[in-house]
Amino acid sequence: MHLLATTNHESATLFLLQAAVILLACRVVGFAARWLGQPQVVGEMIAGVVLGPSLLGAVAPGAFSALFPPEGMRLVYVVAQVGLSLYMFLIGLEFNIGLIAGRWRSAAAVSISGIAAPFLLGGVMALALYRNEALFAPQIRVWEAVLFMGAAMSITAFPMLARILYERGLSGTPLGTLALAAGSSDDAAAWCLLAIVLASFGGSAGAAALTIGGGVAYAVVCIAAARPALRGLGLRAERDGDVRAWMLALVLAMVMLVSWFADAIGIYSVFGAFILGVAMPRGVFADRVTRYVEPLTTTLLLPMFFVYSGLNTRIGLVDTPAMWGVAALVLVMACAGKGLACWGAARLCGVPGREAMAIGALMNARGLMELILLNIAYERGLITQGLFSVMVIMAIVTTLMATPVFELVYGRHQRKSGRLPAAGVDVPAIGG
Repeated sequence: MHLLATTNHESATLFLLQAAVILLACRVVGFAARWLGQPQVVGEMIAGVVLGPSLLGAVAPGAFSALFPPEGMRLVYVVAQVGLSLYMFLIGLEFNIGLIAGRWRSAAAVSISGIAAPFLLGGVMALALYRNEALFAPQIRVWEAVLFMGAAMSITAFPMLARILYERGLSGTPLGTLALAAGSSDDAAAWCLLAIVLASFGGSAGAAALTIGGGVAYAVVCIAAARPALRGLGLRAERDGDVRAWMLALVLAMVMLVSWFADAIGIYSVFGAFILGVAMPRGVFADRVTRYVEPLTTTLLLPMFFVYSGLNTRIGLVDTPAMWGVAALVLVMACAGKGLACWGAARLCGVPGREAMAIGALMNARGLMELILLNIAYERGLITQGLFSVMVIMAIVTTLMATPVFELVYGRHQRKSGRLPAAGVDVPAIGG
């Protein structure tokens, strides 16, 4: 008993130091990113790599080993999972499902193109590379490699997309509605593909059926049944002008419960939390819950995930012309399959040229969602640390591209006409 207490105390003490270092690093690098016109989340993604073996581990291996020993990462992982669930709940809370109805044809076309093209390109790459044991697990089957690469290339940085649109006052516009609808649909499809791969890799077809069937059933129950049942919370918040402590505790308990359920059936906790957020009441209720939960989530909890991802990223493994060739190929295919395909689909649906280019730029970013997917695949043994690192490089580069390209093709022209606020305005918002 004494030994267990000592071990727990040492773990807690180490975690406090880890948390302090993580928060300071994310703030410093995030400030630099914002100064360069990038969202805070881009800085946090880079800070995760900086604190990992790619930089800190190479420059100061002793300090890195002392600060982030393998056995000392359990608490960071647990806190990261809580942060992800709360974060995606908040994203769902901001998502207005009613806006999709007005542009469902365009949203469907952009979404399908944003899935089909990158999936096809990712599948072709997988066919060429799946026998390479520096990239894929030796026991992976060809169709599993194809589905994984297709899913990884199809993902969109939906939370970051939402933040860019929010900060620029575009959330309720036709452009914002179309981008959000297409991005959320693409992510849902990519997660279904990953669920099939994980279930197959585990050797159980029944598990795949449970994952997809359970996920669909959960979404239907949340939207069709839970949403009306939760209206009472919204009415109480409107009457009181605030969200009471007991209401907030109930909401947080629900987030944890649905996250557990989603994990249990295999669709991963973040989508359980996101769908619950979509089902929640809007108005005063959503505003107050966001105000109370968002600062701690994005400032304290979420940075833990970026650093946890950074610890699995070893840029040094991309150290041969062949590996750099794979990284370049993945990046080019990612941009062509997502950005160009979504732009083309939007144009075919009659979306004006600049709006179509803006949609392509936003949909091309991978961001946080890509990191989540890659971490799951790596933890389950689907891919090697080498391919994990290659895909993280792609995620960071495409995310870095999103804001500058969006500004170049759309934002600055809209500001000149007075239709957008000035760039760099610090608007409280969720994003990643």
